[in-house]
Amino acid sequence: MSARVSGGNDKAVTPDDLNASDVAVGPGSSVTRGVWARVMKGAVVEAVRAYEAMGAGQRERVLEEALVVPAATRAQLVEVLRQARDFAGAARLLESEGDDGGAAPLYEQAGAPLLAAEAWLRVGEQARAAAAFERAGSLEQALALYQALGARESLAHLLGRMHRPMEAAQVFRVLGNAHAELEMLRAVPSDDAQRPEAVLRMCELLDAEGATWRALVLLADGIKHATGSGLLLLQAEQARLLQQLGLASAPEGAAAAEKAPPVVDGYGYLKAIPIFDGLSLEDMRDLYRLARPMLLPAGTTVLEKGAKGMGLVVLLEGMVSVSTGPGRDARQLNMLGPGAFLGEISLILDGPVSAHVRAHTVVRALRVTRMDFQYFLETHEAAALRIYRLFTQSLAERVRDLSS
Repeated sequence: MSARVSGGNDKAVTPDDLNASDVAVGPGSSVTRGVWARVMKGAVVEAVRAYEAMGAGQRERVLEEALVVPAATRAQLVEVLRQARDFAGAARLLESEGDDGGAAPLYEQAGAPLLAAEAWLRVGEQARAAAAFERAGSLEQALALYQALGARESLAHLLGRMHRPMEAAQVFRVLGNAHAELEMLRAVPSDDAQRPEAVLRMCELLDAEGATWRALVLLADGIKHATGSGLLLLQAEQARLLQQLGLASAPEGAAAAEKAPPVVDGYGYLKAIPIFDGLSLEDMRDLYRLARPMLLPAGTTVLEKGAKGMGLVVLLEGMVSVSTGPGRDARQLNMLGPGAFLGEISLILDGPVSAHVRAHTVVRALRVTRMDFQYFLETHEAAALRIYRLFTQSLAERVRDLSS
């Protein structure tokens, strides 16, 4: 059914105008006529109900007919489709009018990131287009846009997802993100020709952190798999580190591992947080790479009561005190140490902090910001579904405990 436009004007069409001479004859035309009558009367709520009651084929017919009705009527229908939550249909109509800026967010609501990306691109919103291409799995297109935009952090994370760890590590190095760089270097396979280069850079980073023994353990393993010039470079680095520690030779195998101090990098602590239970190994590594190291002197405010949440904080070393507020009369509620985590609710719910947290000693921690976490959710759909399910369960249990 198609309402006819006479004289090229957008004259309002009444239900009486919508007769057999104005309607394309076809299956379902009698049903669509009822929707159009309500749209043209401005009876939006009634039109929404009628549209929702239609089958998929009949709704498609309405969208086809909408292309030839006056613009004012089509705009009315777009509002009907929005309220009926046919976001993709509304987006199609806006796109047909050249309103790509209006169509793009509706395509995103409809779960059609590729169509959203193309619409964002047409209106020059390259950053939004790149993010939508990434969500759609069109990683090469996203990569090209991030490169053109100079969006290095997004570029680095995407290279990691594309299993191009050395390239990702190089970008993270430029950004000064040693934590993420180290994670990417670890992902270089042992049989990769660039593995010796990756091991050397990891040793440099570990040595700079004071973890020289860990670097020696890494070198011992790298030497087993290296050949040619790569082997010589690793052996030279091993000799340098041994001299630095005042040793004549490297302890073999288990002995070297025993001398290395325990690794507290936070991955295990992050993995143990209930809302991350069930995430795949690859998803967990991606999430861990987004974490940012924190070093807080004693007395530093970690979370301020009433302030906006700063995201998730996972304690690696040191102690923090949790109290009812910052003042001297505040009551201490708890003391937390390694493995404890704070602020996980602020990852999903943007509200004020409910308690005051202060570093009781020097504290080393990892932080996942709300912004970084939202990026993770948008680019890891299966993980996002699992996290939201577990978060909802956890929240329900807290409410139940408070009620009882």
